[in-house]
Amino acid sequence: MKIDHSVPMEYSTEENKMKILGFWIFLGAEIALFSTLFAVYFTLQGNTNVGPSASDLFHLSPVMIETILLLSSSFTIGLGVHAMRLGLKKPMMTFFGITLVLGAAFLGVEVYEFVTYVGEGATIQTSGFLSALFTLLGTHGLHVTFGLLWGGAILLQIKKRGFTPETANKSFIFSLYWHFLDVVWIFIFSFVYLKGLM
Repeated sequence: MKIDHSVPMEYSTEENKMKILGFWIFLGAEIALFSTLFAVYFTLQGNTNVGPSASDLFHLSPVMIETILLLSSSFTIGLGVHAMRLGLKKPMMTFFGITLVLGAAFLGVEVYEFVTYVGEGATIQTSGFLSALFTLLGTHGLHVTFGLLWGGAILLQIKKRGFTPETANKSFIFSLYWHFLDVVWIFIFSFVYLKGLM
């Protein structure tokens, strides 16, 4: 395996470059998935039946907390990748750890939000609007949950093996995934919550 030391470690082998390209292609499929979920939501958002509407359910404070947590985690994972490129193992692990804690806190607020909705009579069976909402938010939440498990596994590998072209590649690809989830959340925040609050 030929290693090119003139580029960041995550790009240092041909195999690593191909894995990153492959992950960008995978993210294209994820964009198609979330685009479909958004299209379904926009189609069904007015179909509330006898259930609550978006303006009845949505409250700005939990949504703002979720947004701050997730956008902060995007910043910390960027710092983690920067530390990795500088060869700083402890700061990289710290920033990745903070990212995972922020992600877990985001999920906690989202679960609280779902429980609150159900308490107000809003379930996935209540209306087309709510089934589309729960499906969109739930799919994003499942992606965050998977990200927490994936990020934890990468931290264990970094702790055990340190920085290698393989662990650097995995860490960088994970950061792309995490940034993607943040971008999806910005769309959810803007076009689901803010629009629903108006």
